Amino acid sequence: MNRSLKDIMTQSVATISPKQTVKEAAELMSQHNVGSIPVVEDGTCVGIITDRDITLRAVSQGHNPQSTAVQSVMTSDVVTGDSSMDVHEAANLMAQRQIRRLPVIDNGKLAGIVALGDLATENIYQNEAGQALSNISTPSAPRMH
Repeated sequence: MNRSLKDIMTQSVATISPKQTVKEAAELMSQHNVGSIPVVEDGTCVGIITDRDITLRAVSQGHNPQSTAVQSVMTSDVVTGDSSMDVHEAANLMAQRQIRRLPVIDNGKLAGIVALGDLATENIYQNEAGQALSNISTPSAPRMH
């Protein structure tokens, strides 16, 4: 029997609003021991902010984390799934799009999140999770200038 994301997703997800600061996002990541936080406005997932976004789009650019809004450094074209999505399908989507975390959206609202690690803990999905991780971890070819 195929399992769906609702069987493995984390339902209690820390979120942040687009108007909050990068510093607040980093503090939430530290508190919850996570590397990304969905950005939610009026219950709708409008983006995701990762520790990498903070490092590359804020800190390395010299932006002050205490005054820089999450919306200015977040990823706004978020790849999402829904709770009825098959786990294999989600693993393949994550591999194709090279993402480690998939927000789960039901009826336009954030219902949970699935991390690559959640797929790996399901023995029958280890092959897909391993494939997804190897695809994600493969750097893209450097661009020639």
